[in-house]
Amino acid sequence: MIRLITTVLAGALLLAPTSTASATADNSWKLNSPDGTLSTNISLSDKGELCYDLSIDGKQIVTPSKLGFEMRGVLKAQQLEYESDGSIDKKDRQPHYSLHDGFTVLGTESSSFDETWEPVWGEESQIRNHYNETLVHLQKGSRLIDVRFRLFDDGLGLRYEFPECNDAPYLCIVEELTEFNLAGDYTAWWIPGDFDTQEYQFTKSRLSEISSVYPQALRGNDSQTPFSTGGVQTSLQMKTDEGIYVNIHEAALVDYPCMHLLVDCEKHTMRSYLTPDAQGYKGRIQTPAKTPWRTVQLARSAQEQLASRLILNLNEPCALEDVSWIHPVKYMGVWWEMIAGAGSWSYTDEYRSVKLGQTDYAASKPNGRHSANNDNVRKYIDFAAEHGFDAILVEGWNIGWEDWANCNKDYVFDFLTPYPDFDIAALNEYAHSKGIRLIMHHETSSSPRNYERHLEQAYSLMNQYGYDAVKSGYVGDILPEGTYHYSQYMINHYLYCVTEAAKHHIMVNAHEAVRPTGLCRTYPNLIANESAMGTEYQAFGGIKPGHTAMLPFSRLNGGPMDYTPGIFETDLNAWCGNGSTVGTTIAGQLALYVTMYSPLQMACDTPEHYAEHMDAFQFIKDVPVDWSESRYLEAEPQDYLIIARKDKNSDNWYLGGVTDEQVREFKIPCNFLEKGRKYVATIYKDAPDADYLTNPKAYRIERKTVKAGSTIKVKMAAGGGFAVSFEAQ
Repeated sequence: MIRLITTVLAGALLLAPTSTASATADNSWKLNSPDGTLSTNISLSDKGELCYDLSIDGKQIVTPSKLGFEMRGVLKAQQLEYESDGSIDKKDRQPHYSLHDGFTVLGTESSSFDETWEPVWGEESQIRNHYNETLVHLQKGSRLIDVRFRLFDDGLGLRYEFPECNDAPYLCIVEELTEFNLAGDYTAWWIPGDFDTQEYQFTKSRLSEISSVYPQALRGNDSQTPFSTGGVQTSLQMKTDEGIYVNIHEAALVDYPCMHLLVDCEKHTMRSYLTPDAQGYKGRIQTPAKTPWRTVQLARSAQEQLASRLILNLNEPCALEDVSWIHPVKYMGVWWEMIAGAGSWSYTDEYRSVKLGQTDYAASKPNGRHSANNDNVRKYIDFAAEHGFDAILVEGWNIGWEDWANCNKDYVFDFLTPYPDFDIAALNEYAHSKGIRLIMHHETSSSPRNYERHLEQAYSLMNQYGYDAVKSGYVGDILPEGTYHYSQYMINHYLYCVTEAAKHHIMVNAHEAVRPTGLCRTYPNLIANESAMGTEYQAFGGIKPGHTAMLPFSRLNGGPMDYTPGIFETDLNAWCGNGSTVGTTIAGQLALYVTMYSPLQMACDTPEHYAEHMDAFQFIKDVPVDWSESRYLEAEPQDYLIIARKDKNSDNWYLGGVTDEQVREFKIPCNFLEKGRKYVATIYKDAPDADYLTNPKAYRIERKTVKAGSTIKVKMAAGGGFAVSFEAQ
């Protein structure tokens, strides 16, 4: 169980408020953060529109912004069922109606809450959850809707709640109309709107410049979306000219489509834009229901933004009674050699346009490049066991990879049957004898219904052989056709897999899934996600430096990322002829084990490449994957990042820093160290002549004794970084 350390309730209890306030004469209410530095004004306009704003230190950051929905006509249960298969004629469909004006306020409720909770794993061992709250009860005609505002010292969360309605329990969303009207032309770090992927590098621009950089509003060719707007994804990081950091995201995305943001570049305003379903609607609700939280985080520095836990705090507490089986994992894998092109997922090159289970692989001619073979997997197991790792991921172990992207994806994988050269029983026995677990790989080829029909058997197979973690993948267009990766249908699928996995005591690492929104608090077996441009793109032409200094402000705002760091062989063309050069230095790769948080952390390169640099590899061996405390020392989005973290299971500290294309020097005070204690600092840094383009493998290692108050001077090469381990004496 998650242990609740302290709980203090001031005012009214959340579940049973003791007071209900009537609207004031001018229909406005003010909500302050616990420390009084943030405030939001909630008001009802003369047209019955509910609005909010948000200020920090008296400075307005979000100007009055409207809330509400455009809805399709009220549905009956039978209509909802028929609607899903398109069998209702257009003439029988009820007209749209607004749920964004004409409101009257039935009452308000106020409350405060303060607790400190312990995550199963995380960037710290304790998290404070402290907020003040106002709940506004609204009515329009026969429809009731509540809007809950929750204000923390680091930002605002708001969500819509629909009470149970027996007469019309089903709602169909045409569009959610949540506005974020900004007080200025803020600087933004953004990726374009896309209903299927976040795998982009970031663009830095003014809000007013977004449409000129990316003229298409959103993927999907929605004719109702004007091209004069620019669509972007969350978590969207911005900065005011006065130096306030502003981040817009969502929390607790459950049974609802993922939110994008439409940007009016001239007015500096944004509006929610939900991922549509195959019919173009934006969500289907059965009352009682509640939406995800819409969040606006405010911080006076980049470091404060990184330290915010607002997204986690807006999620429900852990739903699992027993979490003893959930544990952080440091792993290697039969993966990178295939991504880079030195090996293959498929066993044979023969074309297999037949249904799964009708192909005789024993009679097939092996291609000689299949990486998931018994000898190669044992090699990885031996290396991982020798150097203290926990697990090995093996991709390409199961039949179906010969033409998986082009076959009928409803039949291509069964997640049960291994290739002839992968002895699942013998390899598991061998791994366990060495203290290593294997991590299962389930590539769904974006057919969720095929995966769900096999899911129970697949998870049971994992239990049979002692697998306790799975990497799932969703490459390709989703089946059924017209469904997007971020649609309500897929949101429900991803969570279904996580909850079913929990029944089998399995941890989940989902790739190509929706970006995280803090659900790992509620389901801590959701141990990692990809859901952004990760290390694999270093093999697809490279990633520009600065990307890893940006991800903690955006993608990692909602949860940890399986970024798969640890590349030591940066010249991929020389290794396997794929034409790519990795955009980083070896020291910069070491830094990622501190700066890119994940409780599931990979050393992605091959044993042969690590064997050439065992002195640098020592840091990967030493660095933990679970932390009791994190300090954010220096940061600016997409430019640089320096973080210190304390091991959860010892008194040792670790320090890491990355930079963009600029050479940067820092003098770092070691004030985070325990006073009165000495530490042996091992410093892994770029050599004086290191450069991510011309000399990426040049690094230096030095050791010295330090204490609290000591200063470490580092110089990061272009595209480089540094890492330090502090061993307590």
